[in-house]
Amino acid sequence: MGASGWEYVTAYRGSVEESLTALHEQVFAEEFGHDDEYGSIDELWAEEEFMGEEGTHSILDIQRVVHTTAAPSDHVPEDCFTLRPLPADRVVHHFGDDRPTPERFQELVAESHAALRAVPPPDRMETLLDECRMRWTGVFVVLYTGDEPSHVGIFGCSGD
Repeated sequence: MGASGWEYVTAYRGSVEESLTALHEQVFAEEFGHDDEYGSIDELWAEEEFMGEEGTHSILDIQRVVHTTAAPSDHVPEDCFTLRPLPADRVVHHFGDDRPTPERFQELVAESHAALRAVPPPDRMETLLDECRMRWTGVFVVLYTGDEPSHVGIFGCSGD
């Protein structure tokens, strides 16, 4: 089937973990709420063969937040299915600010997609979405409205 990239902007709910849980609930209801195969996200995650080989090609493939900015490794099984922060220097690199807004996140995602579709391809500059380098992982950025965290921008890649 191939790998799929995905991205979301979700409300900040006091922590990235709480925000991810709320996003999981929303996406699970959208993707599987009409389906009797899985009664909960835990039942979905228990399908190890499906989750490890095909996955959902969505945020539902991410099971936990880790608070390290160290790059994940294909050789470390614990790195799979994780969401990690974009390092502070990379936030400033892409956003030009250490308190990016939801609107700027959406702009950079759109620019990333446009760069991928460009014909001929531009001299390859690194886009925001290039920051997620390993399948079955994701990256998050806390987004701000004024001085307060208001949203979390999330992007990643999963699937075989």
